[in-house]
Amino acid sequence: MKEGVLRVLMLGDIFGRPGREIVRDYLPKIKREHNPDVIIANGENAAGGFGLTRKIATQLFEMGIDVITSGNHVWDQKEMMAYIQEEPRILRPANYPTGVPGNYLCYVDLGPYLVAVVNLSGRVYMADFDCPFTKMEEILTEVKERTKFIVVDFHAEATSEKIAFAMFMDGKVSIIAGTHTHVPTADYRVLPQGTAYITDLGMCGPLNGVLGVDKDTVIHKFLTQLPVRFSVAKGPSQLWGILVDLDASGKAINIQQINYE
Repeated sequence: MKEGVLRVLMLGDIFGRPGREIVRDYLPKIKREHNPDVIIANGENAAGGFGLTRKIATQLFEMGIDVITSGNHVWDQKEMMAYIQEEPRILRPANYPTGVPGNYLCYVDLGPYLVAVVNLSGRVYMADFDCPFTKMEEILTEVKERTKFIVVDFHAEATSEKIAFAMFMDGKVSIIAGTHTHVPTADYRVLPQGTAYITDLGMCGPLNGVLGVDKDTVIHKFLTQLPVRFSVAKGPSQLWGILVDLDASGKAINIQQINYE
């Protein structure tokens, strides 16, 4: 940690074994070259493209990931319903209805700094979640009393919803990173009031699939409209993410996109 600067690494959705393997292979290199203080990754597709398991989560934590966020696939593996209540470093979206198991907020204690990580889901083209805008305002009333360093994984489909949420939260949180579409966007920047933003981090997973899925299977579905069983694509992989530097006030002073293949 540089004096007065906190560096956050966020990795896009980890998709299946190829995603796990490219993170395993390149994360040590990223650590050596960029020295992040906190590492956050979306892991809701880490188990064969569908959900997360205890075994795989343990592997990701052992790689050096501090917090695993998720989204609409968080419940795809049945064991997660119980495991998520045991592991505070795995988050589910905050705007699920009241009573849903798991945490949507966790803190990473770095000694001089405390980093809050929040997970939210969008609503446009997604499930019937509570309003992410008002839910985040509620969360801020608690978090602001403890820390200025607030990182949000906003798992959403619509670019308009992601951008509107970022504008609404500009200056109130440190980082807002969109996930879910598996396609990296080129709009990473520091917003006028000091919040680092990107519409979508992209994906850690197969390069030549369709959002991580075997391309022939997806093309067949588009051609025939028949139901198919999705499988993880084979071949080379890609890793996408961002590095953000925050000053002592929790404001972003720099954001850069990273990509390894």
